[in-house]
Amino acid sequence: MAKQKKIQDRDWLYTFLRPYTDLVLRLSYRKIRYVGRERIPKDGAVIYAPNHVGALMDAMVVLAMDRSPKVFVARADIFKNPTLAKIFHFLKIMPIMRMRDGIDEVKKNNETIERAVDVLRDRVPFCIFPEGQHQAKYSALPLSKGIFRIAMQAHELMPETPLYIVPLGLRYGNFFRFRGSLRVQVGEPINVGEFLAQHPDLTPQEQINAMREVLEERIHSSIYYIPNDENYEATHEICAAVVHRQRLHLKHDKEYGHLRGMDLNFEANNMTVKHLEYLKHANPELAQRLFDLAREARKERKQEEISLKSVAMRFPVFSTVLKLLIFILTLPYTLTCSVANLPLTLLSNSLNKRFKDMAFHNSVRYVINLVGWPLLMIIYSIIAYVVAPWQWALPITLALLPAPILAHEGFYLLRIIVSDLKFNRNKGLVAKYNKIRDLMFENNK
Repeated sequence: MAKQKKIQDRDWLYTFLRPYTDLVLRLSYRKIRYVGRERIPKDGAVIYAPNHVGALMDAMVVLAMDRSPKVFVARADIFKNPTLAKIFHFLKIMPIMRMRDGIDEVKKNNETIERAVDVLRDRVPFCIFPEGQHQAKYSALPLSKGIFRIAMQAHELMPETPLYIVPLGLRYGNFFRFRGSLRVQVGEPINVGEFLAQHPDLTPQEQINAMREVLEERIHSSIYYIPNDENYEATHEICAAVVHRQRLHLKHDKEYGHLRGMDLNFEANNMTVKHLEYLKHANPELAQRLFDLAREARKERKQEEISLKSVAMRFPVFSTVLKLLIFILTLPYTLTCSVANLPLTLLSNSLNKRFKDMAFHNSVRYVINLVGWPLLMIIYSIIAYVVAPWQWALPITLALLPAPILAHEGFYLLRIIVSDLKFNRNKGLVAKYNKIRDLMFENNK
């Protein structure tokens, strides 16, 4: 009798497709930066614990972090279709019940926990999103108990193997924009065995609660974290308005002066959040004034359909002129690519209308490009070689290869130019954001 194949076992087709899926993932973002990968332990089993903000893309981002295979869990209701269940098994995704499914359903997770322990015993990284559901916010939800039950049971069954929970912080530049930026930070791992040994007098439930507090704090410190309260939107608005001034401030600090790009933005935004939290207690009147002003500015910005990216520009006039020049010079090429990519654009837009939750939209675009663009390129290549000599067909085919990227970049560039022009001519709105900056930095010296 043949041995039953386990989800973590090597699969030749999965291995063959991995480089391609990772490539499409990287092309789906303008910038991807992984920070702190050296913290990932090499001497034991690893459970990855990322924050959950971007539906399928979160899993793909974790998968692409390195070449190792990984096993994931996803909510059980999407496994009801037998065909989808087989696809998810091929993708190394297991079902897990959530509390919202009912206590009787949650009890069925024992099998999932046993399979997860088996994955860890084989030293294959296991990934579970401890928040239990995604939230497209620069914040975090309370952590569920599932990850800790798996960790504690795994430690009990393989006490000689070091077991780590590794927090991951996923920070998207924009949750809903295709070809945005992405920063992934590996947090400080929790050695489960050492943690339990340090808390021998606690009950298992108390150990779970204590471990949850530590993991929650380490996830928060790995992301751009804004408390999810009534000031969330205003805080995010202020962070975007002052990010460049905060960057300049940090460059003069020995601790942060070496940072650049997304790393510097990460520290700048978190420092702004911390200062606003400080002002809530030290100077509540000023904090309330800042929040009220940010709410007014945000409301007007939304009404004018101005991007927050326009607000964050350091040199607004120069930046707008440069973007306009690039758009004009590249228009013939990007327009051609847009026409070539039109079938995929229409298909993506049609499918996205079925998802009220916009966090799924980039996942849909990723899958459409992953599957649809190679098929479309085959069709275009056949047409090109039929109607033209190969000397023309070959360069035409090569020129169309980056069509999904360039089509999106051209459209995005046009939208941001329009946004920049609206913002630059709205002197009242510009003045509000300048006032926010002045108030923040008059009291942040």
